[in-house]
Amino acid sequence: MEKIFQLKKNGTTVRTEIVAGLTTFFTMAYIIFLNPTIIGKSNPAFAAAGYEGAMADSAVFTATCIGAALGTWLVGWLSNYPMAQAPGLGLNAVFAYTLCIEFGLSPSAALAAVFIGGVVFILLTVTGARRAIVEAIPMSLKKAISAGIGLFIALIGFSNAGIVIGQNDGASTAVDLAAFTNPNVILSLVGLIAMTVLVIQKVRGAIFIGMAFTAVVANVLQIMSNGFNWGVNMGINYPESWAPQIDFSMFGKCFVGFGELFSAPVASIIAVLATLLMVDMFDTIGTLIGAADKAGYLDENGNLPRIERAMLADALATSAGAVFGTSTVTTYVESTSGIAAGGRTGLTSTVTGLCFAFALVLSPLLGFVPTSATAPVLIIVGIMMCSSLKDIEWSDLEVAFPCFFTLVGMPFFYSITDGIAFGFISYVLVKCARAKFKEVNPIMYIICGLFIIMYVITGLQALDVI
Repeated sequence: MEKIFQLKKNGTTVRTEIVAGLTTFFTMAYIIFLNPTIIGKSNPAFAAAGYEGAMADSAVFTATCIGAALGTWLVGWLSNYPMAQAPGLGLNAVFAYTLCIEFGLSPSAALAAVFIGGVVFILLTVTGARRAIVEAIPMSLKKAISAGIGLFIALIGFSNAGIVIGQNDGASTAVDLAAFTNPNVILSLVGLIAMTVLVIQKVRGAIFIGMAFTAVVANVLQIMSNGFNWGVNMGINYPESWAPQIDFSMFGKCFVGFGELFSAPVASIIAVLATLLMVDMFDTIGTLIGAADKAGYLDENGNLPRIERAMLADALATSAGAVFGTSTVTTYVESTSGIAAGGRTGLTSTVTGLCFAFALVLSPLLGFVPTSATAPVLIIVGIMMCSSLKDIEWSDLEVAFPCFFTLVGMPFFYSITDGIAFGFISYVLVKCARAKFKEVNPIMYIICGLFIIMYVITGLQALDVI
């Protein structure tokens, strides 16, 4: 252990690292139950959009556990940092709402896009280009993207909980607050309040505990309803068997999806890959820097040593996760819980990865966790992601305009891609209007140009011109 992880040099012990690894796992264990409700069949958005062929929840559960285990082991072993990885919130929303629903890709084709994104990330990382692309984007826009994804995730959470409902065309408002007559809506609010209190009180594993509490209440209400014939459906799906349902039905399907993906219009392919690349880059870099800052790993210039190794782990895990059937794998901010518990080396990650691997046997519990228990998680995570707004200089309109379009574009357009595109395009336009051409990194001009080309081609296709 000492030779591999340099425990003494990092001022830690095996016992401390094990405790830290367990702490990190229980802090982020909610993702193994939440991810199937985002990219699996149980996501109500798929049915509402008339989308067919969504992945089975059991397959997503299996792939999530494996992807998280592999990613967490890789980041620990390659960089010796106590980080943990799993399919990212925000990135799974990109998979479901942008790739599948907006672009109409099948799960296999969407997984193919994720796999390619991982391979591209590997190449960008080993060549140093990934760092150059990230550094080309202004910090203010990076902060706005993070917060915009937070708002988008929160909107999905409110919608899944039934708290926010859509209106028909011609209505006075686009969205509205639901009437609190549905027990599932009320329970979602109860879960949201419970999680809020636990998070504010800084209880370790607050989100997981809050989700478990809400799920228990839902199951109690369902049992009482069945016993007293109340006719209430809390969205519980009891398992037919208590045997672990390890489902590899999506294994290797990403390779089947290559044909469909590359038969799509070039503009759509560019949009799909650009969305995955941009969102993952910002998510990973921001989380790594934030967690490393808390652990005291940053050097005097605010840079993270061995960051390329950590990003390589992210890229490898993304491609591996796609092979098993899950969305983009990335570093989790919940890694800071293990760091706060004393974790300082990759041994912490090793323990966390083992926990995710053992979690495969928990698949029978999947049906016991209803949407009313997972929806509040999205809202809480959305709130946390909005913390980056404090770092944006809103008094400077040159900064405020592109950040605003990025921030509101994602929830208003219901598209992370369009939010990023409007933010980037407006940033370049504002700088050009002020004749500050040299302040714009050349890479930003290229990205902006690609977005404009995407919109032009998409518009011409809609008009049947091409």
